[in-house]
Amino acid sequence: MGKDVIIACDFASKEQVLSFLDKFTGRKPFVKIGMELFYAEGPEIVREIKARGHKIFLDLKLHDIPNTVKKSMAVLSRLDVDMTNLHAAGTISMMEAALDGLTRPDGTRPLLIAVTQLTSTDQERMENDLLIKEPIDKVVMHYAGNAAKAGLDGVVCSPLEAGKVHDTCGKSFLTVTPGVRFADGDIGDQKRVMTPAEAKKISSDYIVVGRPITAAEDPVAAYERCVAEFVD
Repeated sequence: MGKDVIIACDFASKEQVLSFLDKFTGRKPFVKIGMELFYAEGPEIVREIKARGHKIFLDLKLHDIPNTVKKSMAVLSRLDVDMTNLHAAGTISMMEAALDGLTRPDGTRPLLIAVTQLTSTDQERMENDLLIKEPIDKVVMHYAGNAAKAGLDGVVCSPLEAGKVHDTCGKSFLTVTPGVRFADGDIGDQKRVMTPAEAKKISSDYIVVGRPITAAEDPVAAYERCVAEFVD
């Protein structure tokens, strides 16, 4: 897979997401299905969107004991998604087990990426709530390195961290970056943002874009603008 724009389909129901996707009569965008939609509609919504011709990033952020994650990933691999994820904090052994479970009998599997630290976790919360005293940048890179050691394909990271992740883990280690907004758009509740063109310059592999597309007056035009700035 090359560079791509992933639309965060953060909808609460099948009706809402399919109504949104019906607008795309040409190019079929790569879409992210998160917890809200998956818990509302179950695995069937993944199958239905896949049948429409979309690539799917199933964003469920698994984190449990290795055996449970392994068995859960085996189930998710049968949904034929293109990418899924877990929490790097689950340790290298959990990530290795996840990779084992995700790999099908024929050797194929979806891309597997890790979340290092959630964007809602800052230095103060990490120290006070999690009792992790190291600088957050060091923690993020250490977790990214652990994901690489476990054999994962990449990490979710801030666009501002993508270059450093590539320096630490190699150019082929994927960076999937949310927090992307148009230069003339509302940054919403995102504090660290980057435009699609800037994300391209610093070598993000995938950008995840939500409201700038889903809340746009013309979502298809907004998506095509993203693709033009980031991919083309």
